[in-house]
Amino acid sequence: MRILVVGAGATGGYFGGRLLQAGRDVVFLVRPKRAAQLATSGLAVRSSHGDFTIHAPPTVLSEHIHQPFDLILLSCKAYDLAGAMESLAPAVGPETVILPLLNGMRHLEVLDGRFGKASVLGGRCLISVTLNDEGVIVQLTPIHTLSFGEREGGTSERVGRITDALAGTLFEVSPSEQIVQEMWEKWVFLATLAGATCLMRASIGDIVASPGGRDVMLNLLEECRVIADAQGYKPRAPFLEASRTMLTTPDSPITASMLRDIESNARIEADHIIGDLLSRRPRGDGDRVIVSLLEIAHTHLQAYQMRRSKAPSAG
Repeated sequence: MRILVVGAGATGGYFGGRLLQAGRDVVFLVRPKRAAQLATSGLAVRSSHGDFTIHAPPTVLSEHIHQPFDLILLSCKAYDLAGAMESLAPAVGPETVILPLLNGMRHLEVLDGRFGKASVLGGRCLISVTLNDEGVIVQLTPIHTLSFGEREGGTSERVGRITDALAGTLFEVSPSEQIVQEMWEKWVFLATLAGATCLMRASIGDIVASPGGRDVMLNLLEECRVIADAQGYKPRAPFLEASRTMLTTPDSPITASMLRDIESNARIEADHIIGDLLSRRPRGDGDRVIVSLLEIAHTHLQAYQMRRSKAPSAG
């Protein structure tokens, strides 16, 4: 199976690198600057599962793609999606399967509109990685799971083929018969984590150690749960129990990657992760909605984006 990984940043570089490490036929679709960096320094990963470097990994520029790929792993940031679709378009043929690993749901609608719903699987990755200043991919926690499946549920022959192609790597491969449910549950958790840690500019441990912090965290989780429930994807009891535990663990150093982006004065996915979830919330009597913690968090993030856009060094 010929696999195209769009981008060689933290997430795409990690999973693509592990696939190359396992001998799979993988090519990275990258921009010229990243292609030059990879040609010089290689694809380096630092991980508790074992450090490795792949020297001169296969890369391609969009204009040099002349035939379709079987599978496309798409792990760009939401604000780069339009550009990524233009770049990967030459790699899409009638039988190509696109496996997006973005957070939230809006990207599915965008990809469906461009390439057709039949070409787009549901996908979810559970991993915490970052790309440091030297271009090295650093895994921050041991979790590294890649889940995927048909969005209508059940299984299929093509999901089986992809499972076989990804098997034997060092990351966990998890074909799912309920992938959209899993994507919604991840969205609920991530929106809670990002909303709280970005609003408070603090880790989970610091928030829950503060007066009222635990209640803020749990109330925010409940807001997100209600939205998912209203959309027909009621979070399951084991997920909620695990989420409440993780989000209230004393001394936990965990923060959302969005907070790390803010601290680096980088672009953020506020509208995709928080804003789009807010747009799907159920309305109250007379369509009047009381200002919520999630709404306050979103306004806070929008204010950051506005301030950043006005700064001389923005962009």
